[in-house]
Amino acid sequence: MRKNFGAKSFLYPMPVLIIATYSEDGTPDAMNAAWGSIADTNRIAIYLSAEHKTTKNILARKAFTVSMADATHVVEADYVGIVSANNVPDKLDKAGLHTTKSIFVDAPLIDELPMALECKMVSFDEESELLIGEIVNVCAEESILDDKGNIDPAKLNPITYDPVNHAYLTLGEKVGNAFSDGKKLK
Repeated sequence: MRKNFGAKSFLYPMPVLIIATYSEDGTPDAMNAAWGSIADTNRIAIYLSAEHKTTKNILARKAFTVSMADATHVVEADYVGIVSANNVPDKLDKAGLHTTKSIFVDAPLIDELPMALECKMVSFDEESELLIGEIVNVCAEESILDDKGNIDPAKLNPITYDPVNHAYLTLGEKVGNAFSDGKKLK
């Protein structure tokens, strides 16, 4: 028998995205967001409240980066989500995170997080709070690449947000092959 929970935002997995920007004075900023997803082959969609300092920075600079939070940096990822740059402008420093300027967009890369999408703002709808970004580059540290030069999810060890239990989880083991295993049923 199933239990009904009503209308809830329960979806698995929910990636833990760390969105990084520069403020008007060039100070790096970042926030934690779980409500984001790939929207097209070169676009990302993220729901961000207009009150966030990060949202204001994106609207001003038209650029941002999106890093995948990883198991090694759970504390730092959670911190940038619970502390607002509106109140703590140097929250990245307080989190012990460092940045390098992207060569593709006017936004910082977080050095400690080994994978990032570098994005230009396409649109922001104030009513729905939906941000659409064009992915102009994906960068990854060599330490998370496999022997073929591809990103290895096990080495990246990204975390996901569990909205039911308010927990962070790591991804599990490989259980199949996409665009292949289903062919057994043809």
